Amino acid sequence: MLTLFHNPMSAGSRAVRLMLSELSIDVTLVTEHVWERREEFLTLNPAGTLPVLQVDNVAITGAWVICEYLDETHGALQRQRRLFPEDPIGRAEMRRIIDWCLTKLESEVTRYAVHERVTKRIMPSSAGGGAPDSQALRAVRANIGYHLKYLGWLAATRNWLAGDSITQADMTAAAALSVLDYLGEIDWSTDEHLKDWYVRVKSRPSFRPLLADRIRGMPPVSHYVDLDF
Repeated sequence: MLTLFHNPMSAGSRAVRLMLSELSIDVTLVTEHVWERREEFLTLNPAGTLPVLQVDNVAITGAWVICEYLDETHGALQRQRRLFPEDPIGRAEMRRIIDWCLTKLESEVTRYAVHERVTKRIMPSSAGGGAPDSQALRAVRANIGYHLKYLGWLAATRNWLAGDSITQADMTAAAALSVLDYLGEIDWSTDEHLKDWYVRVKSRPSFRPLLADRIRGMPPVSHYVDLDF
């Protein structure tokens, strides 16, 4: 049995959960609050970051590393359901988009939106909790348009973000956008191509557990669970 240490509002964690579900891999989910610095968790991952997949007594850390591991151990055996392209160029393009979502989008938008609006609400003041920083949120809202425009361009010019077939790039991008959508930070009316693509991914069975996620005291926006909004 696999165990995934995750956080419901972590884009990387959500990306891994989607891949696990798409490949029909059973996993036990453990919600981890990294600011607590639990000794047991730091033993698994001294960096104290999420997600972490525990396979027997081995800890595999980081969304990208976990996805590579899952493809090598499970995806390659499921040709029709594999989320990694067979050809090297296709895999390179998929990895580029994943890197965009887990590095650039994360560092410019998602990380700060979650920290200011969610994490600081539930962290004790001694750990840095408190009221959101309005300046940080203004930066989030100034940056998000550029990312939505780029992802919308990909959705408009391709069948799926990385090419003709659905890949882990779509899962990762949808995971990141689902976090921002939960918080109501996305205006879907600005790009019908991006919205239509998101509806296609959001309607997959693997997405249902994500749509069931809830943050105590902070329900999602009304359209979050709607499959056709």
